Amino acid sequence: MTRSDWGKKPPPGEERSFLEGPKLRREELFRSVRFFSEFIRGFRQLHFIGPCVTVFGSARFAEEHRYYKLAREAGRALADAGFAVMTGGGPGIMEAANRGARDRKGLSIGCNIQLPMEQEPNPYLDRFVEFRYFFVRKVMLVKYSDAFIVMPGGYGTLDEVFETAVLVQTKKIEQFPIVLMGVDFWEPLFAFMRERLLAEGTVSPEDLDLLTLTDSVDEAMAKITAAREARHRETPIRQMSILGER
Repeated sequence: MTRSDWGKKPPPGEERSFLEGPKLRREELFRSVRFFSEFIRGFRQLHFIGPCVTVFGSARFAEEHRYYKLAREAGRALADAGFAVMTGGGPGIMEAANRGARDRKGLSIGCNIQLPMEQEPNPYLDRFVEFRYFFVRKVMLVKYSDAFIVMPGGYGTLDEVFETAVLVQTKKIEQFPIVLMGVDFWEPLFAFMRERLLAEGTVSPEDLDLLTLTDSVDEAMAKITAAREARHRETPIRQMSILGER
């Protein structure tokens, strides 16, 4: 995808229409082909990025905000440790993490979602992949990540952190670190989980242990690098020139 394609609006109501119940069979078939093509495009773009950490967080924090500065610091530390940094590719926390990676000449990646309201990609991306469907984008953000840093955010961030936690809890993915940064922001949520979810038995104590809460970039990096050292890919993935991979 070229820069001239970034930020284009999707067809009006495209994903909403898909979610509004049964359609004509041919429409469902065409959409299934579109899903498949989006998956393939994402796989081809991200297959060889190497060790990667996804950073989630709000698009609404400006450059002077303390959470923006913390996310940028985390991006720098990740790049210094040899991780690619992947975000949703937009402004705010996403920009900060990508910018931190760029500060240290690390690989900076954006996986954007097309929305009716135009969102420009941030200027600190080495690679940018745009998706029409949320569920395809979510797969990419999780599939190629070795850990997750979650900065303060809104509905989208909450969705991302809890869906990732469910995947780890149910062993659909390995027990990758999920580090929530911004203690003053997240502590009320942790209190709710302890006092309501744990007390009512809807989660187990070990489920809460899936989430690490800290303001320390060093602590976050210690958790992430320790998990990387505990995992070993026995066979490195090799590119195949016959498929146009590079």
